[in-house]
Amino acid sequence: MLQRNQISPPVDLRNRPAELPSLAETFDAFVTYLLRQYWVILGTAGLCLFGGICYLMTAAPSYTALATMIIDTRKFQAFQQQSSANELPVDSSAVESQVEILKSENVALAVIRDLKLNEDPEFIGSRAGAAGAVLDFVSGLLTGSAPPTEFDRTRRAVRVFQKQLDVRRRGMTYVIEVSFRSLDPERAARIANAVADAYIVDQLDSKYQATRRASVWLQDRIQELRTQASNAERAVLDYKKTNNIVTSSGKLLNEQQLGELNTQLVHVKSQVTDAKAKLDRIEAVVKSGVPDATVADTLNNQVITKLRSQYLELANREADWSSRYGYNHLAAVNLRNQMREIQSSIIDELKRLAESYKSDYAIAQQRQNEIERAVNDSVSQSQSTNQAQVTLRELESSAQTYRSLYDNFLQRYMENVQQQSFPVSEARVITRASRPLSKSHPQTLVVLALSALGGLIAGLGLGVLRDLYDRVFRTAEMVETILDADCVAIVPRVSPGQLKAPAVGRPPLPVGPRTIQRGDEPVLWAAIDAPFSRFSEAIRSIKVNADLNVTKPSKILGLTSALPNEGKSTLAFVFAQLVAQSGARVLLVDCDLRNPSLSRKVAANAERGILDVLSNNATLQETLWRDPETGLAFLPGATRSRIAHSHEVLASDQMKDFIDGARSQYDYVIVDFPPLTPVVDVRITAHFVDSFVFIVEWGKTQVQVVERALRSARAVNENLLGVVLNKADIAAMSRYSGYGGKNYYYNSHYGRYGYTE
Repeated sequence: MLQRNQISPPVDLRNRPAELPSLAETFDAFVTYLLRQYWVILGTAGLCLFGGICYLMTAAPSYTALATMIIDTRKFQAFQQQSSANELPVDSSAVESQVEILKSENVALAVIRDLKLNEDPEFIGSRAGAAGAVLDFVSGLLTGSAPPTEFDRTRRAVRVFQKQLDVRRRGMTYVIEVSFRSLDPERAARIANAVADAYIVDQLDSKYQATRRASVWLQDRIQELRTQASNAERAVLDYKKTNNIVTSSGKLLNEQQLGELNTQLVHVKSQVTDAKAKLDRIEAVVKSGVPDATVADTLNNQVITKLRSQYLELANREADWSSRYGYNHLAAVNLRNQMREIQSSIIDELKRLAESYKSDYAIAQQRQNEIERAVNDSVSQSQSTNQAQVTLRELESSAQTYRSLYDNFLQRYMENVQQQSFPVSEARVITRASRPLSKSHPQTLVVLALSALGGLIAGLGLGVLRDLYDRVFRTAEMVETILDADCVAIVPRVSPGQLKAPAVGRPPLPVGPRTIQRGDEPVLWAAIDAPFSRFSEAIRSIKVNADLNVTKPSKILGLTSALPNEGKSTLAFVFAQLVAQSGARVLLVDCDLRNPSLSRKVAANAERGILDVLSNNATLQETLWRDPETGLAFLPGATRSRIAHSHEVLASDQMKDFIDGARSQYDYVIVDFPPLTPVVDVRITAHFVDSFVFIVEWGKTQVQVVERALRSARAVNENLLGVVLNKADIAAMSRYSGYGGKNYYYNSHYGRYGYTE
């Protein structure tokens, strides 16, 4: 017997932190996706390309003619001051608005009427091409065969016309492109030019109609304003007459009189002040009795001037004589007496002047009083006139407003009359459409390219959907990622044609009462007959993983699956054979008491089985079957009738005692359990099984089924040695692998002996 070496387990790669895939891995994944779904992608692309070819063969060719026009922002000099003074500049929004006008139904109806397109079969007749014929047939079935009316023909012509018309702005310029697509190249050019002409005519007509309507409205409004202005001016005149308001040079007469009186009053007050000052001065002089004091008016008085001259002359002589003959000299005394007489005469003359000043002062005061009374009278009259002026100003303001409105509307009316005689359009054609030389639709290369590209995109999408809904296990990475368990082996599918017949001439094997014989299923002996095949290597990897599991013993191995028919029993027998061939003592037990399929294949004639051993009706040695080639011991699960409570048998103490006894007698005890989903037997076997090997059929068993089965059997999941992907298509696996070197173990150089793929 080969001794098992205690080998350290490899590093668990599943516990490493997730890393982003490299560029090479991403590229490999994309390549494998293409290899996996290439027939879907190519098939979809081929169908779409075939559809494009059919469309090109059945579609009627059409031609597109192009005319260009410009929205000219420059105005004619003759109308710059008349029609364009209040117009807004043409901006981007205005150009886009003109584009929509070109697409409008009014322009379409104008062209249809001018060219009589409502009688053209292209616009009201059958659709072109095979597809159009089908649509016409279906439309005829739905709408009936009644002849269309004039209105129906026009509406259909409008729909077809607007569908084939294309109007767009060229970049950010003021240039507009008008293109029309038709089955006839001549008709396409004629309609494109007609659209441009109809648009210009529509613009001119719209401006003419707008100007005409504005002129009519302005004319009515001018008449109304003329009447209102006349009534307002007449009301002003009547009010002035009623309130006796007279104006001169734009001012009221009482205001002018009041101004003049104020001027006179100021002047008189100045005269009164001057007269009072003169009177006060001369009275002061007279009162002081000083003859040589002067007043301003005395300088012009000849009497006083003459007396003053005499007085000064006598004063000089008196001073001279007094100095010569003494002060008391008779001549000096006579001179002084004469001086006193002259001084008295001066005083008398001053008194006369004072009386004159007093008279002037009294006259000035009287004049001032009269002017003040006149001013008061004028102010009283002005106050009453000012109260009437408030209403007068309102009437004048209303009259002036109506007059301004009348003049303004009259000016605008004259401008509209001039513009109506010669309307101006900002649009003009810069290039007229000409007959196209080649068809514009359908474009062969574009249709084929779009068909192929659309087919490839649709194929890629269908492939992604197929991958998304392909919820089965395909690779070991899927097993490790989804189930968080090791994928211990990938067992390839072996077809009957791949099996190799036993060597001719080898000695016959002994035959006993409980000897396992080769039957109708040669796959059970595939690992023995071809020890160097991929199939055998995959089975050996199960034993290697069991031997490397040093965390707990893996002497009692249980094999189970989620669903029946996943190859669990076959793998159990082949695995037990391969381990026994290495020299180990191996016991294979069929514990699928509900459906002992392995017993029917290997020991069909067995009359006693594990139930007899557990019930002590037979010993183990009396029940075992032997494989003469490998020495494998097999305990069948033969039952005489179906057992309803098979899980109680597996959970019994007798079962545990039996396994404990087998543990001491055999190196490996391999137990074939029933599947997890149909029955519950496996869930209560963890007390005597060291590790479980979970079998999943490659490309068939659904992921959710396996996940639900392992969740329901928590004991199995906790003691899981690993998962085996059974019946794998090795050639197809390369289309699901993420990198090229994944299947190096299954390279043909390792499988050239024995069975080949």
